Amino acid sequence: MGQLLEKTGAERGHSIIAKIDNPQDLATTDYSTIDVAIDFSTPEAAFENIKWCLEHQIPIVSGTTGWLEKYDSIVELCNTLDGAFLYASNFSLGMNIFFEVNKHLAKMMHTVKEYKVALEEIHHTQKLDAPSGTAITLAEGIIENSAYINWKLVGAAENEIPITAIREGEVPGTHTITYASAVDDLVIQHAAHNRNGFALGAIIAAEWILGKNGVFSMKDVLNIG
Repeated sequence: MGQLLEKTGAERGHSIIAKIDNPQDLATTDYSTIDVAIDFSTPEAAFENIKWCLEHQIPIVSGTTGWLEKYDSIVELCNTLDGAFLYASNFSLGMNIFFEVNKHLAKMMHTVKEYKVALEEIHHTQKLDAPSGTAITLAEGIIENSAYINWKLVGAAENEIPITAIREGEVPGTHTITYASAVDDLVIQHAAHNRNGFALGAIIAAEWILGKNGVFSMKDVLNIG
C-alpha cells in the first residue's frame, strides 16, 4: 500500500515528504512541511501513529484495521486538540457505495423473516486481522438496520450474523452478503480487482481533509448516506 500511495499521490501532483516504517522514526521526523499523513500500518502501530500526528497538528487519514478498541480515545484526543482525523475500514470508492447499499438492503429485508443473512470475506494470506475491518463495517451496517444484535466468526446464534473469513493467494478483497431462504438466495458482492482503488480513495480523502477540523469518514468525503 505504501508504494501504491506514493505512486498515486505523485500522479495527482503531491510530494511525499516522509515514509515511516518504524514507529521509533517518528521522533526524528521533520514534520514542519507535512500537510497531511496517511496511515496504513499495523494494528499495533496505528494508535501511536495517529496520536503522534494529532499531537503535532497534522491531519491524518487511517486505513489500518484491528485497533478500533482504542478508536474512542483517538476521537476524544482529536476533539480536545481540535485536530483532523479520518478513519475508513476500506477506502475504495465502490466499497463505500456498497456500504450504503448494504444498509438499505438490510432495512428492506428486516421484515422478511424467511431469509437469513451470512457474510463472507476473502483476502490475501498476508492480511493480519480476521474478519476484515470491512466485513465488520458491513456487519455493523446490517445490525443497525435489522434485528441482528452481533456478529460471530464461529458458532453464530440465531440473532447473530455469521462471518466466514478466508485467506488465500493474492486476493485483494472480496466481500459477499447472502440472504438465503428455502426457495432462493439474494446475493450482493463487492470484489476488488487490485489495490489501486484503496490507494486512490485514501489520497482523495487526504486531499479532502486539508483545512478541516473534526472526526470524519468516507461518507463525508463522498457526501453519501
